[in-house]
Amino acid sequence: MFDIDKWQEILATIKKNKLRTFLTGFSVAWGIFMLIILLGSGRGLENGVKKQFEQDATNSIWIYQGQTSMAFKGLKPGRQIRFTNQDFDLTKRDNKEVENLSSRVNVWRQRILSYKREYGNYDIVSVHPGTKALENIKIIEGRFLNDIDINESRKVVAMSLVVKNVLFKDEEALGKYLNINNIPFKVIGLFEDGSERDNQRVYIPVTTAQKIFTGGVEINNLAFTSNATAEESAKIEENIRNQFAQRHSFDKNDQRAIFINNNIEELKRFQNLFAGIRLFVWIIGIGTIIAGIVGVSNIMLIVVKERTKEIGIRKAIGATPSSIIGLILLESIAITAFAGYIGLVLGVGLLELISPYVKSDFFLNPEADFRIAVSATLLLILSGTLAGFVPARKAASIKPIDALRDE
Repeated sequence: MFDIDKWQEILATIKKNKLRTFLTGFSVAWGIFMLIILLGSGRGLENGVKKQFEQDATNSIWIYQGQTSMAFKGLKPGRQIRFTNQDFDLTKRDNKEVENLSSRVNVWRQRILSYKREYGNYDIVSVHPGTKALENIKIIEGRFLNDIDINESRKVVAMSLVVKNVLFKDEEALGKYLNINNIPFKVIGLFEDGSERDNQRVYIPVTTAQKIFTGGVEINNLAFTSNATAEESAKIEENIRNQFAQRHSFDKNDQRAIFINNNIEELKRFQNLFAGIRLFVWIIGIGTIIAGIVGVSNIMLIVVKERTKEIGIRKAIGATPSSIIGLILLESIAITAFAGYIGLVLGVGLLELISPYVKSDFFLNPEADFRIAVSATLLLILSGTLAGFVPARKAASIKPIDALRDE
């Protein structure tokens, strides 16, 4: 493997046929380059979609109000379904798989927040404590809402750092009173959210909002987390729909009466999709590499043909078949490995170059990880060996007397 004479002979052969060697190596380098770029692009797309999912809990199920589209027991279609606190209580009671359950009431009117002379217009969202897990909220200072806040309808508020920086500036916010529609609420916590939209809001207890702002028991939607599998979550979804259909008198097959967004199933679908994309990319990339390897094999067959007399002389003076095979294999591996390494470096380099400038919400951090690079390198070595094996066997089978007659 490290015989200097062999390497000098290989270099001499390459120099003698520069264009042919370049074109052969280019096909291999291009195959590896495209494989790395395709895999990196697929990873960037996957990262972007995962980022969107991670803004909320990936194991969450959301239930929204709708309008009936089917007649049911004498009731005409077109009825608006309205959720109430009873839906929250019965969903919690009747479904043991439910965790971190929260209802939500959005305060749409007069969304004015103020502190001293500072004013801002932000989303006012009233929720249960389960929203902390549902929204993947990170508490920076203080705490989030708790059950005591709900049970006692306390006038407390958890606000994002974005809101705090606008209204309180550099002043300490915890323990101070923030005016929401001219009603004082005590600041109990500061948070950050992965979503830019969700950082433009404050959270207050749902019971407080119902008493002060809406004056009723209606809620806008329900959401909860569950550790169920995708198959189990589909059963939970079916049970939830049946329960709501019974309570609100609509056909359980009426898909427009209520809308259920099952993030557990959606995540599973995306995972299957990206698994298919990765498989497709590998098939395309390996196909491209194989095309390059076939080119290497053909070139080595031509090399063997051109050097038939030389190989015959070697065998006549005592060269063994294994030494002939070793020489041809080494040349094939050298061309393949070097060209493949160039393609690998260029592919990884391009991904690293463009990665900091990719700012799309659905395409993030395109990269080829270390395992892929190692796998591609091993694939190259194996491919180079296979590419040179047939020509090497052909060279080893040449009879000296026939080779010396070759013109």
